[in-house]
Amino acid sequence: MKSILIENVTKTYGEKKLFENISFSISEKERVGLIGINGTGKSSLLKIVVGIDLPDEGEIIAPKDYRIAYSAQSPELSPELTVLNQVYAGDAPVLSLIKAYEAILIEINNDPENNQLHERLFDLQKRMDALNGWEVHTNAKTVLMKLGITNFEKKVGELSGGQKKRVALAQVLIQEPDLLILDEPTNHLDFEAVKWLEDYLSRYTGALLLVTHDRYFLDRVTNRMFELDGGNLYSYKGNYGDFLQAKAIREENEAATIDKQKNLFRRELEWIRRGAKARSTKQKARIQRFDALDDTLANVKAKDKLDISLKGSRLGKQVFELVDASKYFEDKIILDNFNLLVKPGDRIGIIGKNGTGKSTFLNVLAGKISLDSGERVIGQTVKVAYYTQESEDMDTSKRMIEYLKETAEIIEASDGKVITAAQMLERFLFPPHTHGTIIGKLSGGERRRLYLLKILMGEPNVLLLDEPTNDLDTQTLMVLEDYLDDFKGVVITVSHDRYFLDKVAEQLLILKGNGVIDTYYGNYSEYLEVERKEEQQIKEKSETPVQRKEPKEKKVKLSYNEQREWASIDQDIENVEERLASIETELAETGSDFEKAAQLMKEQEQLNEKLEHLIERWSYLSEIADMS
Repeated sequence: MKSILIENVTKTYGEKKLFENISFSISEKERVGLIGINGTGKSSLLKIVVGIDLPDEGEIIAPKDYRIAYSAQSPELSPELTVLNQVYAGDAPVLSLIKAYEAILIEINNDPENNQLHERLFDLQKRMDALNGWEVHTNAKTVLMKLGITNFEKKVGELSGGQKKRVALAQVLIQEPDLLILDEPTNHLDFEAVKWLEDYLSRYTGALLLVTHDRYFLDRVTNRMFELDGGNLYSYKGNYGDFLQAKAIREENEAATIDKQKNLFRRELEWIRRGAKARSTKQKARIQRFDALDDTLANVKAKDKLDISLKGSRLGKQVFELVDASKYFEDKIILDNFNLLVKPGDRIGIIGKNGTGKSTFLNVLAGKISLDSGERVIGQTVKVAYYTQESEDMDTSKRMIEYLKETAEIIEASDGKVITAAQMLERFLFPPHTHGTIIGKLSGGERRRLYLLKILMGEPNVLLLDEPTNDLDTQTLMVLEDYLDDFKGVVITVSHDRYFLDKVAEQLLILKGNGVIDTYYGNYSEYLEVERKEEQQIKEKSETPVQRKEPKEKKVKLSYNEQREWASIDQDIENVEERLASIETELAETGSDFEKAAQLMKEQEQLNEKLEHLIERWSYLSEIADMS
């Protein structure tokens, strides 16, 4: 059984020590999820395992023939290559063979009478058989299509950022290495692609190490969890749910130890303040122990939960309204005479496949893009905070504290207390000694966390969030979700993250493309279950021929009872339809009379069943009547 061993690895980034003397191993069929707060070194650790970066100390031990495939969070691809050639650009032997096979076909096409070329082609075909190259060749196109890439001959340089990410993901998936390493693989994937990737990885026979913010994905794919925390690495058996339970137990045990350490710390502090001279070995040991305790308790303070319970601005009755709104983007219809009324307290999730215009729709609401026709109405008290994917207003040359003070130097919390910008940075896990750090030196996730803090400090009452889960760690997401749960204003978010939408959204706008937008009241998982059942019903109908009792050959006339039924059936259908229409009106007028509403809904269900039966009978009787 092949495995890789990471032994006593230490890594420092500038003045910051990411992790120290961490060790672990990954064996075949282990699917490991790596989590930790942004800036703790998750991506750095992946790069060390791959060999792109070197540790300050420690070593990576693996067999000589051990192969690793790595999909980076921001992949670097060759802009002049076609999509298919980029997918074959990996260093796996079978990919080199496929490239050689494709090249010889081009040469033969140019020189079809060259016997040497045909001999080389025959040799390559035999090697393709031996290495299962034909299946890999087919699999490459299948993987690309499942990830939403259909134009294989398009140049990589012409793709969007999200499309490049998907091509890079396809490139590593088809290599089937001993260890597959994925950094945020679900970014830029819609639900169908994420679900396909889950199924693909469940069948993968090698080892897997991944970083992702998608907690449903973690829970369904992993069987082991690593957590980077305070420079240490903790290992847990099981998936994300098992990790949450085990971590809660670990932190309870640590809390008991910390109480003891605090008492010891007080005694040591008194001793130090008395001016003890470090002349003896015993005194030196006490001072060293004091320094160690000081560091430990400082880390405990830094690990306190994020607290973003900020006071928002007052919101009136009017928020947003779109009236006969139409918007076209290049050759795509985003909105087509669309009407929307956003009310105070609404929690709306915007979903849809890539390219249907979700971000454009959010930009229309934010007023960053004008409608082609129709009207956008916004309430006078609305104060919008727009969390975009690009962090567009972030000047990376500024220091963190300066960047934050551009919005506010002090802010009022929900409990009425005044909090300074520096205190808010600490609440967001930026220790005091980092407040003067240039933004350009922060990790991508740390920048996103800082950007989130800045827009929330503006005391908004309407939050527009465009893919907020991308590049944020799971702990920050949990606290953001808690904040949104207490937030008194309106939340409208574009997201593909099922877990986040389940916790935040109570209503969904589903962009189907070509301006078609459906509405669903409920959370994302409920909607997906409804979709699944509908697809299953369609599939069953298409696979099973409609079973209809054919009339016997001799039966060409209606019986007496059937004639009576046929004479009255049109009126019966009309009566049921009229009653159903009146029930709809009564339901709209019931208000808070839930008992009456329940009775009406029960009657409505019974009448729908009766109507379905009458229509079936009408169809059967009409056939016989036509034959008479």
